[in-house]
Amino acid sequence: MIEINVPGFGNLQLLHLVLDYNGTIAFDGVLLPGVSEALGTLAQDIQIHVITADTFGVAAAQLAALPVELTVIPVEFQAEAKLSFVSRLGVDSVVAFGNGRNDCKMLEAVAVGIALVQKECASAEAVASADVVSTSILDALELLCNPKRLIATLRS
Repeated sequence: MIEINVPGFGNLQLLHLVLDYNGTIAFDGVLLPGVSEALGTLAQDIQIHVITADTFGVAAAQLAALPVELTVIPVEFQAEAKLSFVSRLGVDSVVAFGNGRNDCKMLEAVAVGIALVQKECASAEAVASADVVSTSILDALELLCNPKRLIATLRS
């Protein structure tokens, strides 16, 4: 568990990290450089889930050696499926990362939603639904490894 007290935002007790795949931790189906190592480190403190429609059909192979739970969802009603997934985990214990329009409901519902604007870009709706916006998955993951960075971003 990752515990962070963010003045003016709340006391966070994060048990689950939920990651979108394409555009968030992968580009054109291939994991971004450094992601494997970062997830390996974070898995010591938080349970990691990857949820995707698996557009390129390679997510399972790309993630096979990593300490993550992969959930492949249907192409239809992705936003609702992602919201349902984080709701089952308990939204107050979830930090979620995403970049697409199908991530909006998930990003808005969880304790901390982080939108990624990288090479695949991001939907304006995902950015508006998030608590934090990052231009690098590695920088965003570092927020969880170095909570004072997250505190500096979210405190009021």
